[in-house]
Amino acid sequence: MYYGGTLSEKMLGKALKALEVPRNEYIVSTKCGRYKEGFDFSAERVTRSIDESLERLQLDYVDILHCHDIEFGSLDQIVTETIPALVKLKEAGKVKFIGITGLPLGIFSYVLDRVPPGTVDVILSYCHYGINDNTLEDLLPYLKSKGVGIISASPLAMGLLTESGPPEWHPAPPELKAACKAAASYCKEKGKNISKLAMQYSLSNKEISTVLVGMNSVKQVDENIAAAQELATVGKDEKTLTEVESILKPVKNQTWPSGIQQS
Repeated sequence: MYYGGTLSEKMLGKALKALEVPRNEYIVSTKCGRYKEGFDFSAERVTRSIDESLERLQLDYVDILHCHDIEFGSLDQIVTETIPALVKLKEAGKVKFIGITGLPLGIFSYVLDRVPPGTVDVILSYCHYGINDNTLEDLLPYLKSKGVGIISASPLAMGLLTESGPPEWHPAPPELKAACKAAASYCKEKGKNISKLAMQYSLSNKEISTVLVGMNSVKQVDENIAAAQELATVGKDEKTLTEVESILKPVKNQTWPSGIQQS
């Protein structure tokens, strides 16, 4: 597991053990395919990867194992070698569900059209269902027809839709960054928060099973819970949303480069 050089899994494992919550009361997912040393989608490496993850997590199984950022490898290898290896892990009881993740939306249909129905249980798409980019919406009927669960990650577009703005390394084109900055400033002037608006926008689509957002403080957790509760009881701020969408319209659905897709 790539995040924090495996530190994230170790810390989660310690936390889960300390909490002593029954295993069937929480869902744990992790990833394989990307490591500190780089990408490796070989059957041998992903098989070894889950054992390493389970040891760090101090668990007997994970609920979801995602094959991570598959566009950085050969999609044909994913189809013919990686996913069959994950199926074996599922049969061994180390994994309950199999997922694939990545940025370009075309990778999902490429893989799903080439593996037996029901092999892939869930996809994780990021930065493609938010105020600035909702192209994932076009893929929803296809994914539903395949019986695949949907996780839409990064409703804040990796920091674009925040008052503080994205990190310096963010790969979005300059015009998209400028438009998002203008939208964030507009919201702030109106006494609104663009991140809350973006969260509520992404949570509103009932065809998307799960919205995944990163949080680095208790304050952010509380704010996101409040935004979700407000959405359920009051609804989203349609007036401000319309105004923000107008600001972002010239850059709507602009994306940025990811890995080089090889097939």
